Amino acid sequence: MKPKQKLFTRYQVFVIAILAILQFTVILDFMVLSPLGAILLDSLHIHTAQFGLVVSAYAFSAGLAGLLTAGFADKYDRKKLLLFFYTGFLLGTVLCAVANTYNFLLMARIITGLFAGVIGSVSFAIITDMFVMEVRGRVMGFVQMAFAASQVLGLPIGLVLANRFGWHSPFYMIAIFGLIVGVIIVIYLKPVIAHLALKQEQNAFKHLVRTLSNTEYLRAFAATIFIFSSAFLLMPFGSTFTIRNLGMTLAQLPIIYGITGVASIIIGPIAGKLADKIGKYKLFVIGSCITILMIIFYTRLGITPLWEIVVINIIMFAGITARMISASALLSAVPAAKDRGAFMSINASVQQVSGGIASMIAGMIIMEGANGKLERYPLLGYVAIASMITALILLYALNKFVAAKLHRAAATV
Repeated sequence: MKPKQKLFTRYQVFVIAILAILQFTVILDFMVLSPLGAILLDSLHIHTAQFGLVVSAYAFSAGLAGLLTAGFADKYDRKKLLLFFYTGFLLGTVLCAVANTYNFLLMARIITGLFAGVIGSVSFAIITDMFVMEVRGRVMGFVQMAFAASQVLGLPIGLVLANRFGWHSPFYMIAIFGLIVGVIIVIYLKPVIAHLALKQEQNAFKHLVRTLSNTEYLRAFAATIFIFSSAFLLMPFGSTFTIRNLGMTLAQLPIIYGITGVASIIIGPIAGKLADKIGKYKLFVIGSCITILMIIFYTRLGITPLWEIVVINIIMFAGITARMISASALLSAVPAAKDRGAFMSINASVQQVSGGIASMIAGMIIMEGANGKLERYPLLGYVAIASMITALILLYALNKFVAAKLHRAAATV
């Protein structure tokens, strides 16, 4: 009896792991601001709109970087491109760590975003280059575990550090850990240059324009707008809502994020495997339905026991995880091989700008009541649900396009 062939080689497992860890540092750097929101509002003496601007400034600068890089993204070794932007990201994180005023922090977030905005797109281009569509759901499932890991490991540790040593300390933690990750990438990641052998548009600007003028790519970018804006709408004020409206304390936040993160780490690979088995779009629909139901319930809560908040968060993040993994895997099949870098860069730019706009909208909708509680959170939930429904419609058309594309490719083999 022949031994069962391994799904991934040892090197492919390393690539998946190191990209997941790299994504962990980038996602944590962005996400850590949300639970620090309650601390920053008091320590920097700022209001909710200013805090929303800090979150959105990072996203807008990241979006700009992705757009500016798109024309060049397919012209270089993806490893070198990844290291260049990761180095800039770590320098920006150090600036966040030493920031002592609101304006300094705002500037530091803009710089960090300029470099962070390209890292995700390069990582996903590497994944698309190295892994076929049939297993890409599994790969995305493992890489997207970075989102959950940032909760179970990063956010609780960051909150403990912030409570004990001040809000600057989580950024020091990210910078030090990120430096170690960068060294590992320099030493062990092989050059990623297969795309350089393909015929490409020599002029970077023309390459950007051609990518932006592709009808199917534009549909993908439109879907991305609504997929990510729905996720970002509730995120910036999540911790503040938990403390001021649900009655939790700062000391309880690490427990909530930690348990939810552990559950998400388990759910991520399962969702990736399901995406490959039952279909990417079908899982996206299931995840969206779960998330919509939980948003309706969650945004109307008042003072709530800790255990109930944990259960609600686990179910809601299960839906969000299923949505993100299935959508990422499906969108990765849209571009032609010679356009992957440009497509991923523009798509990452669209993600960040969508998140920035969503954060600004959230800052304008949410208000602080006289008793300190956040008001109009259910309205914010309705806006998120409307965005999710729009994403469902747009991704349906893209799913048909990808299915036809894969069928044509199989017929020519």
